[in-house]
Amino acid sequence: MYLEHYGLTEPPFSITPDPRFVYLSERHRDALAHLLFGIGQGGGGGFVQLTGEVGTGKTTLCRLLLEQLPENTRVALVLNPRVDPVELLQTICQELRIRLPAKRSSQKALVDALNAYLLEAYAQGLRVVLIIDEAQNLSVEALEQVRLLTNLETDTQKLLQIILLGQPELRDLLAREDLRQLAQRITARFHLTPLDAGELEHYLRHRYAVAGGQRFPFTKLAVKRIHQHSGGVPRLANIIAERALLAGYAHDEAQIGERWVDRAAREALAPRLSKLPKLNAAHGVGAVIALAALGFWLWPERPAPEPLPATTTAALPAPAPATVETVVPYLPGESLAQRIALAGASAEPAWRQLLGLWTVRAQEAAVADASRCPPVVSPGLYCLRGRASLDKLAALGRPALLRLSGPAGESWAVLLGADALRVRLWLGGGRFDTDRLALERHWRGDYVAVWRGPAFLSTPPAAGDSGPAVDWINDRLRDRAGLADADAGPAVLDDASVAAVRRLQTAHGLAADGVVGPETLLALSSGDGDGPRLRRGLD
Repeated sequence: MYLEHYGLTEPPFSITPDPRFVYLSERHRDALAHLLFGIGQGGGGGFVQLTGEVGTGKTTLCRLLLEQLPENTRVALVLNPRVDPVELLQTICQELRIRLPAKRSSQKALVDALNAYLLEAYAQGLRVVLIIDEAQNLSVEALEQVRLLTNLETDTQKLLQIILLGQPELRDLLAREDLRQLAQRITARFHLTPLDAGELEHYLRHRYAVAGGQRFPFTKLAVKRIHQHSGGVPRLANIIAERALLAGYAHDEAQIGERWVDRAAREALAPRLSKLPKLNAAHGVGAVIALAALGFWLWPERPAPEPLPATTTAALPAPAPATVETVVPYLPGESLAQRIALAGASAEPAWRQLLGLWTVRAQEAAVADASRCPPVVSPGLYCLRGRASLDKLAALGRPALLRLSGPAGESWAVLLGADALRVRLWLGGGRFDTDRLALERHWRGDYVAVWRGPAFLSTPPAAGDSGPAVDWINDRLRDRAGLADADAGPAVLDDASVAAVRRLQTAHGLAADGVVGPETLLALSSGDGDGPRLRRGLD
């Protein structure tokens, strides 16, 4: 089929982690060096942490690492970390071919068997390594068990080297206060970033050559478009390139230009509104009128601009009314750093903008800006301040304030939307679109979010509680986390509810501890129909 058309011996852009196709960019070489250093003499028994966005090549690097291990190394590779501490110990013992004790459910018996194996391996001059892939999915209890494994040691040396591979959420998880003991034992950290335009071209050419290709089919503009659509993420680039090759084969093209890449990206990455069925003229006019009338009726009132205090009105210019659709003109090529400098350090404008999205006047709030975040902002409106990744905020689906830093100082922005490549912010008086990588350079994860809920949620319930707060929680768990319908009688936050809470937390990228805290309440409320939502597509 298309392999013969291009003179290939195998598909060049498969998304399986085949080490033969590995292209080691400078950052990938550095990441592999960190891993090999951790397994070798430099690790000292601490943790080695490798993180990166989805599709940047973590699992492929892991496969390559396994091929380059020294002969005196024994490895336990954990690919499914969604287990409790006992199941994790059982998995490690099975990977190392340790004869499991009769009481397989006994945590002490499993640790004793593992310790005996490690001492014997140490006596034979062997090094034992535990590699956990997708480590961001480990529960707090399982992470604590992993930390305790590093206590297995002799007088002079740790017996087990541990490598954690995960998405950026792993960094957020390890930043928790209750995991600080584990974080202090991480001796090497590395974060994989997407490829730049030049590296992506080398990457595509390398894979094409490994697959037997003699003449690279993509034009310069086509490669540039692949980078634009994929953001430099290798997995997305593979998907787009593979689909473009199929299109070229179907149309008997030997050269793949940007037109085929654009079509491939539209088909592979996201559906377009142009795919909707076309209406005739009469239906179209009627639909426009109906939508306009409905939008006018449903559109929430914007809060009126607040008057400045009398003592400052004469000194300051009147503020321009800014909404989420206000676009403040900026110079072509203006960077996010320049926009941060323009916005200034005050958090008040962004705070007022966020409250406006919830149709709350600033004077109704308990505080005037986001520098303080009381649990209750106004009756029925709650505030949460924390640290998160962009993917985590996207899963929650609500606008949030982001604290940004630039060369000229800090500023606050409102996150309005995000897709695979870009984000939309309200910053410096209006809307500003930028790419995700630029945001990551200026945002360390600090955010403030608000959400609506009944007044009885001001004190979150604990396991075993009942009452209106538990009724509210269980209703949403039934819709969003598969909680079975309750029997007649008062609802209770029982074991089934706690298990459903953990499923919801996992789905939203939260620590799956089963505790209904502020972040979990925000996740529960995010599915409610009222209130503003993040935009998913930015076109």
